[in-house]
Amino acid sequence: MLPLERQQKIIDLLTIKKVVKITELTEALHVSIETLRRDITLLTRKGKIEKIYGGVKLIESKFGESALGERMGSRLAEKEQIAQTCSSYINDGDCIYIDSGSTTYQIAKYIKHMKKLTVITNSIPVINELLNSHIELIIIGGKVRPHEQSVTAFDYLFNFNELNIAKAFICASGITLEKGISDYSLEEAITRKKIIELSKEVYVAADHTKFEKDVTIGIAPIDNIDYIITDNGVKKEIVEKYKAAGVRLIANGE
Repeated sequence: MLPLERQQKIIDLLTIKKVVKITELTEALHVSIETLRRDITLLTRKGKIEKIYGGVKLIESKFGESALGERMGSRLAEKEQIAQTCSSYINDGDCIYIDSGSTTYQIAKYIKHMKKLTVITNSIPVINELLNSHIELIIIGGKVRPHEQSVTAFDYLFNFNELNIAKAFICASGITLEKGISDYSLEEAITRKKIIELSKEVYVAADHTKFEKDVTIGIAPIDNIDYIITDNGVKKEIVEKYKAAGVRLIANGE
């Protein structure tokens, strides 16, 4: 495993557990303590982790969530798996919404070949990805958020009620049965609420680290979501719990 891959693995483990012991990291990464210390020192200098007695902890972003550019390369295999599953639910001729986010962005890579497809989005990276394809693109009007490379809507700039969205693919930073889906940004949450209200089917695309987390701003109750598409990292008991509650949760492309 290359140093950058090891360091990303450390971040991924900390994203799930927040605090990890040194012994856990050496076992998970199959490296010597000396190699691990070099990786930890580098990540500490970058301000991504903090050393604590016997282990390390993740330094949370000032705004609760890291910038989109930082998240793009994190858990890429899982995000691609989720995106590929999402794309299997998209048909020629559909009008779909692709949300801003590092997971939903990956969907754009799998739909370029589709015919008579209309994509509505607030994601600048999604627009850039599909710009030279035959897909009809509509970007919502509003305020640009450089941190997220997205546009958050203002009703006086964009007439949402004219949209006829068959399927919306939405991101979330937190998912629980009790509180539904949530996010860190009020502006993103407002846009997502409106899109969910207008869409015939709503798909939440989220990796396994988002489950059992309730973050700052509530977006929608779980009953308002038609499908949750995730990767195979979700614990079996969580999958069973959600399915028992009637949630259509799709993991590992099942």
